[in-house]
Amino acid sequence: MSETCISNSFPITVHFGGGAELLFNKIKKHDLILPQKQEAWTIRALISWLKDNLLTDKPELFVQGESVRPGILVLVNDQDWELLGELNYHLKENDHVLFISTLHGG
Repeated sequence: MSETCISNSFPITVHFGGGAELLFNKIKKHDLILPQKQEAWTIRALISWLKDNLLTDKPELFVQGESVRPGILVLVNDQDWELLGELNYHLKENDHVLFISTLHGG
């Protein structure tokens, strides 16, 4: 079983769907090695890192404050993040995080 990674860099996979991938250079899947940090990686920290490092277009369509914008579903290993502590969930090695936009323009 994977342990929460506190000080070493570690791999995770991030997927974007429902149009959210358009904000990330139209790439749906990103295999990432998160950099070393003193404290545990959380979804909150991941969202900030994604905004600063991968987001290529219209940040206001992905982030709102420290979280994702309403209308973006977040799943961690196929579980709704609301069941896992949302922003405070501690990422683990090889987690799969999926961001799905439910908002569609017209």
